[in-house]
Amino acid sequence: MEHRLINAIETALGWSGAEELGKSFARGSLDDPALLSRLLTPNRLLDIAMRRSLHRPQFRCFQNGVEVHPAVYYTDSVSPRGQSIPMVNMRSLGNLLREGATLILDQANVFDPTMEVACRALQWWSHERVQVNAYLTTNDAAGFPLHWDDHDVVIVQLAGEKEWEVRAASRKVPMYRDSDPNNTPSDEIIWSGVMRTGNVMHIPRGHWHQATRTGSGSGKSLHVTFGITKRTGASWLAWLADWSREHEIFRHDLDRWHVPDNASLTEAATTLLGERSPAAYLAAYEQETTLPRHVPFLGTLGPLDSVVCTTHFPPRIQESGEAVDVLTSGKKVTLAAKALPALRLLLSGRPVVLEQAAALVGAEVAEVAEILVEEELCAVLTPELSSGYTGLVTNAGS
Repeated sequence: MEHRLINAIETALGWSGAEELGKSFARGSLDDPALLSRLLTPNRLLDIAMRRSLHRPQFRCFQNGVEVHPAVYYTDSVSPRGQSIPMVNMRSLGNLLREGATLILDQANVFDPTMEVACRALQWWSHERVQVNAYLTTNDAAGFPLHWDDHDVVIVQLAGEKEWEVRAASRKVPMYRDSDPNNTPSDEIIWSGVMRTGNVMHIPRGHWHQATRTGSGSGKSLHVTFGITKRTGASWLAWLADWSREHEIFRHDLDRWHVPDNASLTEAATTLLGERSPAAYLAAYEQETTLPRHVPFLGTLGPLDSVVCTTHFPPRIQESGEAVDVLTSGKKVTLAAKALPALRLLLSGRPVVLEQAAALVGAEVAEVAEILVEEELCAVLTPELSSGYTGLVTNAGS
């Protein structure tokens, strides 16, 4: 899936693909200024907060380096029948922002179609799961203290400016679940300076960093952080542990009362290691990832006229004689080989208008689309979902 954001990030960081993720710190500037406001603006972020019932820790507010209690900026909205729904009190939130505060919305891709599409494009590009968090800071507010993340991040400064400090890792490739708490920051400063509108930065997992507007005076900063969690050797071993249950020898109790048959168990483990390689795990991870959320197709609501593939990773298409198999999200869908041109178009990750597609690949594209929607590999292109692609991803066949 071609996406303006991915092209802009690669150009800014001097990358030629996702293989550079996690290797080293990188920084640059986007050469596509119109992309910034298209992705997200401060007012759009506040609009998301106003229209949804958000909960901590997904939506948080910090002031003077301390998290503000939700009771300060949340109010229960009570219906005429007494039903209570917690909603952000926008007047109170506005007062906090005027004083200087930092708002954080985790997983903005769950609430905003543009962020959803951007994360999906990054997933198809990186072959890893991606989520995006949005950070809005006003006036002299501070950000998080010096910390490290257990995943690689790509940061895009969408508006305003913020001062950053990035340090080297004090433990190589630390993990969320690890044998060492990794609490001591490195003294080696890799970069310190101001991220301004249009700047982009890649911070590999484990690198210490902090950002603030303290001392910057009146102003704002909006940046989004795309968190990209890569698979590790530990992930592979955990996957192997699941596969071990297929073999009886691993299902037996470990005998603490007699001399255990370590040789047989070790031999079986060695065999399992050879049967299930890291490459096999990575392929299985992509293919077995569950289906994402989407609006279901209901024929009673109208005909199917536009669709888009919404799987977390690119579906795999395999030709086998008179048939073609589509493998993704734990599913295998088999169609006649003549459906191949329609499949390639519909599974491109780009929006497809079926009437236009029929002129390119034949009238059977409508029938194939119905099958893919029924199997939940493609979704109805609602106006809201379509807005996430507009100006960022071209329609298939355009």
